[in-house]
Amino acid sequence: MIKVAVESPHQDEIAALLRQSDAVAAALYPGAFRRAITPASLDVPEVSLFVARIAEHAIGCCALLDRGDGSAEIKRMIVDEAHRGSGAGAALLAALEAEAAQRSIHTLLLEVGIRNEAAYALYCRAGFTPCAAFAPYKPAPISRFLAKSVSAKG
Repeated sequence: MIKVAVESPHQDEIAALLRQSDAVAAALYPGAFRRAITPASLDVPEVSLFVARIAEHAIGCCALLDRGDGSAEIKRMIVDEAHRGSGAGAALLAALEAEAAQRSIHTLLLEVGIRNEAAYALYCRAGFTPCAAFAPYKPAPISRFLAKSVSAKG
């Protein structure tokens, strides 16, 4: 059973997942388009790190960056290669959306590279639709921008 919770980014398992994310990005995109992310860069008040676990093992993570304007950006979604297809990505997105609703965040945003078809398909299945580039991004030939409206939970 997959459980998702907000956790500290300062864990060896999280660092390993972020390295895996960097390796996926390096394989898909040239260096100028990649942005490094570290556990320390996720340890800021406006970021919540969601971790998917099976038993005690971290199998995936992603960050929710509260933009302070009623929107939040989903950043650095990664599911361990051995657990892709397990439902971990969908579980992470569901937990993010529930948290956003609790915080009165009305819009979730994300940027995904055009070569990352599996991630794009996951986001589309979860109800994300194409949108214009949003700050701090500018339109780029390797990027897709997606958004999803979040319903407030009563």
